[in-house]
Amino acid sequence: MSTFLRQATNAARQSSLARSFSSSVSRKVTNSLTNKRTDSLFIIPNIPADIIRDVYLREIKAYKPAPVAKDAHVGVVKSYSLPPVPKVPAVPTDLASELSAYDASEPTVAPATAATEASDEGAGGAAEYLIFLEQDVPKPAAHH
Repeated sequence: MSTFLRQATNAARQSSLARSFSSSVSRKVTNSLTNKRTDSLFIIPNIPADIIRDVYLREIKAYKPAPVAKDAHVGVVKSYSLPPVPKVPAVPTDLASELSAYDASEPTVAPATAATEASDEGAGGAAEYLIFLEQDVPKPAAHH
């Protein structure tokens, strides 16, 4: 019987080890699945450090503009002066005599010869153009 008991004890130990192993494995699997579920709910990106951006921001924060002097505008900006006040136009005292002198004057007339020559050419050109429009359109010869 001792052999039988030894074999039974070994079998019991192996089954308990198997059960404990499977339970620990199942716990690990359950934990990993739970962690994966929470990881998928809360995505935390792993952003690499941007050295150029960090240097740029540090330099911008450290920048101190030079103070501007109170008389920095002298020589760059002209001083403003008001324009002179316009003078009121003088009304002639003898307006009636000036109007009568204007009415009495004769207007200058341009020479009429150039205008008549141009009108003759234009009239002949228009008549010729109308004759051209009234003509029948020539039919193109058929190629055989």
